[in-house]
Amino acid sequence: MKLDVNVLRYLSKEDFRVLTAVEMGQKNHEIVPMPLIDSISGLKHGGAFRCLKTLLQHKLVHHEGQKYDGYRLTYMGYDFLAIKALVARGHIAGVGRQIGVGKESDIFEVTNDEGEVFALKLHRLGRTSFRDVKSKRDYLGTRSNYSWLYLSRLAALKEFAFMKALGDHGFPVPVAIDNNRHAVLMELVDGQPLVQVRELAHPAAVYSAAMDLIARLAARGLIHCDFNEFNLLIDEEETLTLIDFPQMVSVSHPNAEELFDRDVECIIRFFNKKIGYMPQLDESLPSIRPSFQAAVAEAAAAGASGLDVELAASGFNKNHAKDLQAFLDGSEVQDDADDQAGSDSEEGCEDEDEDDSEPSSSDADAASDSGSEQLLDEAGDLPDAQAAAAAAAAARAARAAARQQQGGVDGEGSIAPSRAPTDISFMGREVQQRLVQQRQKAAARAVNLKASRNVSKAKDKKARKTASAMADW
Repeated sequence: MKLDVNVLRYLSKEDFRVLTAVEMGQKNHEIVPMPLIDSISGLKHGGAFRCLKTLLQHKLVHHEGQKYDGYRLTYMGYDFLAIKALVARGHIAGVGRQIGVGKESDIFEVTNDEGEVFALKLHRLGRTSFRDVKSKRDYLGTRSNYSWLYLSRLAALKEFAFMKALGDHGFPVPVAIDNNRHAVLMELVDGQPLVQVRELAHPAAVYSAAMDLIARLAARGLIHCDFNEFNLLIDEEETLTLIDFPQMVSVSHPNAEELFDRDVECIIRFFNKKIGYMPQLDESLPSIRPSFQAAVAEAAAAGASGLDVELAASGFNKNHAKDLQAFLDGSEVQDDADDQAGSDSEEGCEDEDEDDSEPSSSDADAASDSGSEQLLDEAGDLPDAQAAAAAAAAARAARAAARQQQGGVDGEGSIAPSRAPTDISFMGREVQQRLVQQRQKAAARAVNLKASRNVSKAKDKKARKTASAMADW
């Protein structure tokens, strides 16, 4: 959808109020119902409905009425909200021509009241050319539900943060000015993409500058992951400027070395095929390609000053690794303690089971107490775990002796019943009852089926008779 900013001057405050109400409603609604828009906007006498008609006419919102009646923002409506906010802050006063288009964004020229020209990048995730965002970017984190507008907002926020930090640390990137929603306002670089260049006056110097930039980023803990001729701008003095940062990851990422080598290979391939410069054959170069291990060592020496830690770049950093190692060490100690506690608890459970299967008797308790005390005295010099095991064995022996003395007779003089056969017989009766109920239900279903068949046969017979009588008549 083409951005037509001429409509912007004809929209009223009420129109922007309703547009903002739709945006606020989309925080927890995919399609915002009309009553919610009316409630959020606070307009009286049907003002929200009249404004929605204007917004629909200019394609700033879209109406859904198939399964759920409501409205949602379009990318143009989101553009207008971002541009309106930047205008209110005094950063821009006019929007010019479109100077770039990519799979994730559109770039426009904008100007302020003093006549300075800037670049405005509007992220547009969800295009047909780039829909697999969840597997290629980490904007969502652990979320499962999302909208393309929200993903574009996250991408713009991430790019602004990276651009600001890299500029503050002296990297050749555009100056980041402001950010709102999915829009990033930055300095307009006087140059052209490297992909449009077919001849260089000093190819070796440009090649060395590109490789040095890759190494400097890795030394600061970052890997660009899309370092190629499309994301490098070159001016008349053959000075490089790096753009496009949402996909940057940390050197601690599991695939960091592979991504680093891919960036290096992209530059080597471009100079080989497009420029005709073979860095492998140039003996004047100090090095053909940077070393990932050297860059990682330098990043480790930087420690907490690494940009990947400062910007929380994608990847598994060293602090996470230390936490994981500490967690693993702690879990091993906990497993050992759980094993020891488990053995003790098993012995305790055996004691309890035996207590349940024995009749209560004061003589048995006295015998078990005396036996356990005697064995505890004998095992006084043993360690705690062995002493506990010896005490448990003494208690079991004392109870066995008490059972033999009583001969399996309970307190009333009758033979104590065995539990296992009783439980098994009880379970057998229950199963038999269920089987009988199932047979009864099956028989009832068979009777009903037979009755329904008889009824249908009777109806067919009656219909045939009726048809025969009508034919005779």
